Amino acid sequence: MKVALLSNINADPINRYLNGCKDIEIYEPQGYGNELGVLLNRDSSLYDFAPDMVFIITDLMELIGRDLEITAAGKKIDEWFALFESSLSEGTVFYVSDAFVHGFEVDLVWERSVITAVENKWDENLYALANKYSNVRVFGLNRIIRLYGESNAFSRKMWYMGKILYSAVLQKALAEEIIHRTEIEIRQPKKALLLDLDNTLWRGLAGENDISPVILSEDGVGLAYKNFQRGIKLLKSQGVILGIVSKNNEDDAISIIENHPHMVLRLEDFATYRINWENKAENIVSISKELNIGLDSIVFIDDNKAEQALIREALSQVYVPDFPVNPEELSSFIAEIYRQCFEKPIVTDEDKNKTKQYRENQTRKQLMKASVDFAGYLDNLEMRMIRVNPEKHKERLLQLVNKTNQFNLTTRRLTEQELANILRDNNSEVFLYRVLDRFGDNGIVAAAMVEYRNEAVITEFTMSCRVMGRKIEDAVIDDIEKYSASRGYGELVGIYIPTEKNKPVKDLYSSLGYKKREVCDDGTFEFVISLKDDLVRDIHVERTTEV
Repeated sequence: MKVALLSNINADPINRYLNGCKDIEIYEPQGYGNELGVLLNRDSSLYDFAPDMVFIITDLMELIGRDLEITAAGKKIDEWFALFESSLSEGTVFYVSDAFVHGFEVDLVWERSVITAVENKWDENLYALANKYSNVRVFGLNRIIRLYGESNAFSRKMWYMGKILYSAVLQKALAEEIIHRTEIEIRQPKKALLLDLDNTLWRGLAGENDISPVILSEDGVGLAYKNFQRGIKLLKSQGVILGIVSKNNEDDAISIIENHPHMVLRLEDFATYRINWENKAENIVSISKELNIGLDSIVFIDDNKAEQALIREALSQVYVPDFPVNPEELSSFIAEIYRQCFEKPIVTDEDKNKTKQYRENQTRKQLMKASVDFAGYLDNLEMRMIRVNPEKHKERLLQLVNKTNQFNLTTRRLTEQELANILRDNNSEVFLYRVLDRFGDNGIVAAAMVEYRNEAVITEFTMSCRVMGRKIEDAVIDDIEKYSASRGYGELVGIYIPTEKNKPVKDLYSSLGYKKREVCDDGTFEFVISLKDDLVRDIHVERTTEV
């Protein structure tokens, strides 16, 4: 990753920390205090460097000319954001620091609302821009400063000596946060968090005591566990799939989950559960198959060291963290699990609705069991496939291409810039689909990209594992074939690049009548079909286009 750090103060010490990271290449700025000028000037060295990510860390007090009068400060903030917005370029991810007003003047202002008004003005502009542009993110400067404490975060001595505002400890923390942000832009986050119950979600053993079986409350140890559950529920809202794997009598455990007055997590918050006396490793494998996710996408939390060791030994792909010894550490523990395993650069609508979608899948599976045959099951689903505008859903499109492994014909990863180039290319077409059925909205779940040059080639085709096995791929391919024929192409080529995880789609093109044309030196398989033939596809979905 090529990373640039721009600031209106001296950020050279942070850049020196970043230069020690072997996985990123750092832009060397020429001076400081001209971050907008560098961005606005397309002939600047920044554009020769061509960064993947630009971080802008702004000292708000310096930006407003140390004038805390809200009208004057607000005008300067609005002007800054207007210029910054005009400098934005597709394909580059921009992280802009949120507000923290610091300076000796703050100590002389008795009315805190003045400081708050300036900070709110900055953050309102920043969050509005982040909501408007998919490649603008918020860099949590405020959180880091509060974590270390204002007295430890700033160095007035270094400020007066060289306009270096932050202390050495904060410089290092900011560099580490920048590195973390670069990692989450490209890493594959975990998908599911599986949880034990006794002495994990609550203190005590379910069914042991009829009067007060477990400890959950608004004080003491009970509050520590309740806050732990609150943290887990926040993870669910960020798209983490929750499940239970616990050795209990099912009725006892579910009674607590559904009826205890201090339970934060209810049964509806879990996509699946295995509450029994079976081997936990077997239960986790069963859930992996049910959710159609890899074992390496699972985090398992259990307080029992023997159970931790069992899963680590039997299922080495599953991540099993050490459970905290002290209950008061539970909140920071789940926060660290989130950052380490689940954090994403953006959260889409599909992420927010993931648990609901997996629970709806259980209803679909029940329908399948009740159906006489598979075709009848598909028809009874009453599926609708809507082709949507990829420009309006770039975040989800990038997620599908970069995060999906099983139904992914090439498993190529795209940067923001590469996607922007494809969307602008008149010789390329992006097909993006939302799928709904009688049980709910599956979200945007399928994407394909086709190059139209000397021949028509499907360069990317990926689909969420949630909708695998419903012949939606037939409808997508049929759409692509009809569109390609309308552009005058007599043949369509499909590409398959084998990986360890995309074996489920190795026979996709063959099953649809495509003939193997070539196996390239790099292991790429090419398949081709004549669009002049009368192609018959097994379609069980109504198709429309987004208005």
